[in-house]
Amino acid sequence: MTDFEESSWKPREECGVFGIYSKEGKEIPPAYACYNGLLALQHRGQESCGIAVNDRGVISYFKDMGLVSEVFSDSILNRLNGQIALSHVRYSTSGDSVRENAQPLVMRYIKGTLAIAHNGNLTNAHELRRELERNGCIFQTTIDSEVIAYMIARERIGAASIEEAVFRAMQKIEGSFSLLVMSPQKLIAVRDPNGFRPLCMGKIGEDIVFASESCALDAAGAQFVRDVEPGELIAAGPSGLKYLYNKVPAQRSLCVFEYIYFARTDSKIDGLGVYESRKEAGRLLARQSPVEADVVIGVPESGIDAAIGYSEESGIPYQKGIVKNSYIGRTFIKPTQSERERSVRIKLNALESEVRGKRVVLLDDSIVRGTTSGRIVSMLKDAGAKEVHLRISSPPFLWPCYYGTDIPTKDELIAVQHTVKEIAEMNFADSLAFLSLDSLPVMLKGKCSGYCDACFSGNYPTEIPQEMIEHRPQNYCMPIQRL
Repeated sequence: MTDFEESSWKPREECGVFGIYSKEGKEIPPAYACYNGLLALQHRGQESCGIAVNDRGVISYFKDMGLVSEVFSDSILNRLNGQIALSHVRYSTSGDSVRENAQPLVMRYIKGTLAIAHNGNLTNAHELRRELERNGCIFQTTIDSEVIAYMIARERIGAASIEEAVFRAMQKIEGSFSLLVMSPQKLIAVRDPNGFRPLCMGKIGEDIVFASESCALDAAGAQFVRDVEPGELIAAGPSGLKYLYNKVPAQRSLCVFEYIYFARTDSKIDGLGVYESRKEAGRLLARQSPVEADVVIGVPESGIDAAIGYSEESGIPYQKGIVKNSYIGRTFIKPTQSERERSVRIKLNALESEVRGKRVVLLDDSIVRGTTSGRIVSMLKDAGAKEVHLRISSPPFLWPCYYGTDIPTKDELIAVQHTVKEIAEMNFADSLAFLSLDSLPVMLKGKCSGYCDACFSGNYPTEIPQEMIEHRPQNYCMPIQRL
C-alpha cells in the first residue's frame, strides 16, 4: 500500500453521506453545504468524493479521486448550482479503487434522472446483480451501490412516486445501507432495518439536511433534529416531509465500532456521544486491567479519549506522549521495506521528555494484524520508556465483517492465531489487555438499544449468504498496514 493516512492503519468503513433539500437555496448554497459536510466526514473515506446538485429538475455532478479539499475548488462549487444536493466520501470495501466507482452515482432512466449516495454493504448484491444482468442491465461500476440504483429505477416504473419506489427496493436489498436518493424534486433518506450505519437529520432554517454523523450537521451550520430510525424512509419534497416505515421485525444492530473508532469524537449517534463512550471504555480497562505505571498516553487520534478515561479511573496522570504530524499529504511513497518500517516516525513521534524513565500505559482502539503496534511500542522504548503496557479499547477481532467494514479474513487476524501473551511478546509490550466483550453494553451506558459486535463475537445479526463468504471482495483482504 502507498496510501499513508491514519485510516490505513485501521479497519476502514466504507463511506459517509451528506445531503440537503432547500426550496430556494437561500440559507446556504447546497453545494457549499455539502462541501462543509464532507470536510467533517472526511475521516469516513479518503479515497474519492463527489457532489451532485439538482437545479429545478436538472441534475449535475462532479466527483474524483482524492480528498475533499483536493477535489473541490470555488470555481467547481460555483458551477454546481441547485436547490437540492447530495454528496459522498468513499473508501472502498467492495468494488475497485477507481474513479468510476466514486459516488454519487447519477443515472438517467425512463422516469428521469436519479442520484444516490450509499454508506454500507449489501449482503445479497451478487444475487441481485446476476438477476439484473440476466434482464439486460449493463453495469458501469463494480460497486453494490449501482445495484441499489437499478433496483430503484426498476421499481419506479410501477410506483406512484419515487419514495414508493425506494421503499419497495428497500424490501429486496439486504445488509447495511444508509442511503440518500435524489430525484428531480425530492431528497430521500433511508436507513436499513437493522440500522447498521448511522444517519441523522437536521435543519438549516427551513432546509432539511441529512448526514452520516451529527458533526457534519454542525460543520454545515445545521441544527440536529433526530436520528433516522432503522427501517425508516424520510422524503423531503415540495409538499414537506413524508415518512415511511419498514414494519418487518429486525434486530437493531448499529455497528459498535462506530463508537470505538469510526465516528468522529464530537458526534452523537443514536442518543450516545462518541467521546462519552470512548472515555468509558478507558475507565473499564482501568478497572479490568490495572497496572502500576507513571503515565497514560493515547495513540493519536483514536486512543486519546480512552486514555483520558483510563487516567481518570486509575489516577495515573495523562500526558501527551506521542505527537502526530497532521500535514503529510495523502500519499507517501515508501520504496523499500526498511523505509516502510521506519515510516512510523514520519507520522508519529514520541515526546521523549514525557516517557523517558517512565512506566507507560499506552491506549489504542484495536489490533488487527499487529504489525504496527509493535513499532509504536518500540518507538516509545527507544525514547526511553522503562515499560510499555498496551491497553486496547475494543475486544479482539476474531471474525470478518460483511456489513461494510474491511475486517480481513480470520487467517489474517492476529487474535485468531495467537494468545494475548503471544501478541504482547510480538509487540514488545510488557503487558497487553483487551476490553472484554461483556463490557460493550457498559461502554454504551445502556443508551444504545442494539448493536452489532459480530467482528468480536461471531454473532451475525443477519444470515450471511454462502456466496458472499466465498466471493468476499478483494478489498477486504488488502493489507491493513498502519505504516
